[in-house]
Amino acid sequence: MPVGDSSTTVRLVFLGAAGVGKSALILRFLHDRYLHEYTPTVEELHALEYDAADGGKVRLEILDTSGFYSFPAMRQLCIRHSDAFALVYAVDDPASLEEVRRLREEILELRRGDSSVPAPPITVVGNKADLTEAEGRVLLAADVMAIVEKEWDASFVEASAQTGGNTVGVFRALLQHINLPHQLTPALRRRRDTAPAMNNVKKRPPLKKNNSCVLS
Repeated sequence: MPVGDSSTTVRLVFLGAAGVGKSALILRFLHDRYLHEYTPTVEELHALEYDAADGGKVRLEILDTSGFYSFPAMRQLCIRHSDAFALVYAVDDPASLEEVRRLREEILELRRGDSSVPAPPITVVGNKADLTEAEGRVLLAADVMAIVEKEWDASFVEASAQTGGNTVGVFRALLQHINLPHQLTPALRRRRDTAPAMNNVKKRPPLKKNNSCVLS
């Protein structure tokens, strides 16, 4: 990937069950804010400019998806044409980890079915890392990490959208997967433009590397 080429666009996709904190992680990273009230996400695309080490720029798209998958064909389209995936679960919800397992299998099936497409980069993210067992934590980091790293050959990160703990680490892991410099500059923290994906798809310039798609 020519990092210094300003026309380069990469897309990160956040997938997971409803309510695990996908939107909260993105909001905390981009704006250092946390909303205590849960509002279901439809789909939202965040587009930023990434300052590369050589002075060039890369357009970074972060697609925040709904936990309610009403249109699987559209979800599959995005899986086929995205660069890296964050599969998010909540440490107090074992069912959400099972959803991550299912999503991983769907991604591998779709992407490995095409021999011309390399195995997709996946980072499994455990949100609500601030919770202790007394406060409701059920899934321990060491147990999940053993599955993710040894059995799934994926990377693993725990973070807390509520406290902000290690949210930068989530994006650092994703950027490392796609060989972009992971030194996070102030430009990456500033949202250049954010709009619901359903309203933004026709206004976005076509991706150099990927096909545009919208989840619903």
